[in-house]
Amino acid sequence: MASDAAFIEFVVDQMSGVGEVTAKKMFGEYGLYANGKFFAVICDNKLFVKPTETGRTFIGEPVEAPAYPGAKPSFLIEEQLEDREWLAELVNVTVAELPMPKPKKKKKK
Repeated sequence: MASDAAFIEFVVDQMSGVGEVTAKKMFGEYGLYANGKFFAVICDNKLFVKPTETGRTFIGEPVEAPAYPGAKPSFLIEEQLEDREWLAELVNVTVAELPMPKPKKKKKK
């Protein structure tokens, strides 16, 4: 079951206090980026945040699950989706710990 546009819009809107959050279609689902850093995926209308040590500390006892079969476990965020401030803080601490993406190499002609 693919995620629907209304759910994607809701999640991105809930993170509006974080900075620029964008959703990009990936493999039939969506990847989330905050200020250029990939930090989460939405699969089957569920939010999965990349696991980090500061994120784990912030959440306390996170529920971990793979976003899709064969994926590494991520933090599954369900009940806290309604709490904008909590969600923004989770995104901030997660993104702060993640490295900047590597620059893409230019294609040779």
